[in-house]
Formats: sequence, structure tokens, C-alpha cells
Amino acid sequence: MNRNSSKLSHCNTPSGQSRARALGLNFSGEPGANNAITDVAGVKVGYSTLIDGEGDLCVGKGPVRTGVTAILPRSEPNIAVPVFAGYHSFNGNGELSGAHYIEEVGQLCFPITITNTHSCGVARDATLQWVSRTVKDALADDFALPVSAETYDGFLNDINGFHVKAEHVFEAINNAKSGAIEEGSVGGGTGMKCFEFKAGSGTASRTVVFADEVYTLGVFVQANFGQRSDLTILGQSIGKNLVEPAMVKHSPIKELGSIIVVIATDAPLLPHQLKRLARRSTLGLGRLGTTGNHSSGDIFLAFSTHNQDALAANDQQTHSLSYIADQQLDPFFEAVVQGVEESVINSMVANKDMLGRDGNYVPAIPHEVLRQIAE
Repeated sequence: MNRNSSKLSHCNTPSGQSRARALGLNFSGEPGANNAITDVAGVKVGYSTLIDGEGDLCVGKGPVRTGVTAILPRSEPNIAVPVFAGYHSFNGNGELSGAHYIEEVGQLCFPITITNTHSCGVARDATLQWVSRTVKDALADDFALPVSAETYDGFLNDINGFHVKAEHVFEAINNAKSGAIEEGSVGGGTGMKCFEFKAGSGTASRTVVFADEVYTLGVFVQANFGQRSDLTILGQSIGKNLVEPAMVKHSPIKELGSIIVVIATDAPLLPHQLKRLARRSTLGLGRLGTTGNHSSGDIFLAFSTHNQDALAANDQQTHSLSYIADQQLDPFFEAVVQGVEESVINSMVANKDMLGRDGNYVPAIPHEVLRQIAE
């Protein structure tokens, strides 16, 4: 990618939606080529987006505002090779399947999926189906515990209609690509909101120079959390005075929310170090003003694509690994905080107003307000 196209991808999604940097919001840190999690070599992201119907809720029929996001930690030929991983639950009112296995052995395998709360199990099981059909002998006489995560989209979506099916999970995985990716109301982020503005899928990346090597750290979020009055951008508390445009609620439902953060890096890190990276997501969210509401499932996952040869060598009794010393991790912690902050704002900026079930309405954040912050 040349420098001009790289700058363009920093400012716009492939479909032309503005990103935060297009409005003059300059976050700290040096982004990668596409300012996306896919800047980590081998990592791909795919979506299946379901939008259908309008008007009053009819359970099983709609309106539908949901989808599936798939994140592939390795390219397809190596998708069965594990990656070292760690996770952190800042607030556990949510779900991340496979978490016990990650805690036990510090690894994950196969595509990671993110969807709505009531489709998390479908996404998990469909991932196993995809693996059994696609990856030769991957499940022969063995088992797998794939990672599937969720946030709640019932404010806009017929969540109890169970519209996400196995074929939508297959679509998201099979459509996964590298390079610049879409953000906003796509994939699992389709029906989500953040600080009472339309949000959903967002991403960012940072380059980290360490010991004469340039490493990449990428972040992907499914953002669905926060109260308007708390919203803070680049240190400016803007939410309390940003009353309009207002979110409109016609249904007697709770305004539940959560955030899933997925961090990828090509730096040589061990499971306990990746868990430390995942914890720093909390500080990125803190910059945005949230206090971690009770109903918000705030769950963070980090993985490293390094040490592939060692992790692929199942027939060896001993393995040699490379890793960065714990006392040298500060630049990577900083990259996580910066990437989470920008990813959430990208999920809001690259978005439009959305009308959902029962006429419930979530506005997009006004771009002119954000331009004023940048002045």
C-alpha cells in the first residue's frame, strides 16, 4: 500500500464512511498502514450483516438489526495452529466462550466470532461446523473450544427472534479479509449503540518500535456501552451538553450494553503478558469517560501471532520460544490504551442514524461537534 492510500484508509472506510481522523481527531500514537487490526499480518476480519423490516416488534419476524463478525487470528492455511492468548473481564455481565480454556492453557484456536447476546451459542457451534468441514482432520479424535463473544442489541433488534443462523457465521468467516475493513453498523455491531449514539464495529492499530524491530498491535471493538453524560473525547467532556440529537425509546425495555475488545499483535508475547495487555483496555475505556456500569459486560481478549512454528510442532516434547521481557512491555500497554480509545470513536463516527424495533431510534454522533473538538 502506498502512502497516499494508507492515509486515505486512516480517514475513511472502504465504502467511504468517515473515520475519526477524517474529522481532525488526532489520537496519540503511530497507526499501521490501515489503522486496523488487520495490519497484524495474517489477521482477517469478515462480516455478515442482517438488516430487515421496520415498525412494531413481531418476535420471529423482526425488525432485524444484527449480524456476525469473524476475526481470523491466522491465515487460512494455518488457521488450526493455536495462538498464545489471554483475557480480562473488567465487568462480567457478558459472555466469552472458551474463556476457561484460555485461562488454563493460554491459547485459542480457529476464528473468533462476535454477535448478539442470544446468538453467542449459535456462533460458537457454527464455528465448529465450519472447522469440521474446512480444516482437514482438525477435529479428528479431538475437541475444540472456539471463542464466541456477544453484546446486547435488543434495543433495535428482534433479539428473541434468533435470526442469526449457522449460514451467517459461515458467511462472516468465509468473507474475512485483510487490509482496510468496514466499521460502524456492520457484522455483530449492526444493532449496537455507545454513549446513546449509534456505534458497533470499530478498529485501530499502532506500530511499536522495540529492539530495532517494528511490531504492530491492532484493536477491534464491538462497542455497545456508556451513558451520554459521561462521553469524553480527547480529554474534553462533551456528553453532558450534547443533549441533541436524542435517542428515542418507545419500548419498555432496559438499555443494556457491553463492549468486547479483541487485541492482536505480532510481538512475541506469552499468555500472562497478553492478559496484562487485555487489562489495559480498561484504561482506554476510562479515557472515554465510562465508569463500567453494572449491566455492561466488558470483556477483553488479546492474542499474539508470533511463535507459530513452536505452537505448530505438536510432536515435540520441548519447545523454544521468543518473548519480550515483562519490564519492557510499557510501549505495548500504551498502544492498547490508544487503540481502544480510537477504535470506539471510529465505531461511532463511521455510522448513521438507525431506526429499529417499535420505532426505537439511535442517532449518529454529529460530526460537526467532533470537528469543533479538533479545532
